[in-house]
Amino acid sequence: MSVKSTVREATSAVKKALHPGADADTQTDILDTLKKEHDEVKALLSKLQKSESGSERKNLVQQLKAALVPHTKAEERVVYDAVIALQDKDARIDGHEGYLEHEWASKTLVRLESIENATSPEHHAAGKVLKDLVEHHIEEEESAVWSDVKDNFSDEERRQMNRAFEAAKAKVRIH
Repeated sequence: MSVKSTVREATSAVKKALHPGADADTQTDILDTLKKEHDEVKALLSKLQKSESGSERKNLVQQLKAALVPHTKAEERVVYDAVIALQDKDARIDGHEGYLEHEWASKTLVRLESIENATSPEHHAAGKVLKDLVEHHIEEEESAVWSDVKDNFSDEERRQMNRAFEAAKAKVRIH
């Protein structure tokens, strides 16, 4: 056995140990992954809305950032770009709308993170606006964009999209 193949096998073993079930992701539909992540973000936003503790609110904002930033960047690259590339004008509009909604959510998250007093009315208001923006976005995406994806991409293409999405997410650096 060559050194290269030994290193490759060892790397694979470490990945499997660190991420058990990672092979299952290769057979997962992109829409299933997105739904799971949408539900996780909605739960974080609900906790933020209810929290009165400054330290908990700051921690939740960091959790939201860690969840949203990789998700939105990878989703734009893999899903929205594929939808925008379609010949369907309405689908292309849906893709561009998704980009714009991500931009507004990102700006609101940056604003929320910059508010020093996490128990202030301003912080609560920014959290509510972020929750409203993200929930509206998810609702529209799960109907319009997902219909575009279901109508234009096969099961295998959606599994490939999921693999590309996970890979793109892993490359995102959070600042």
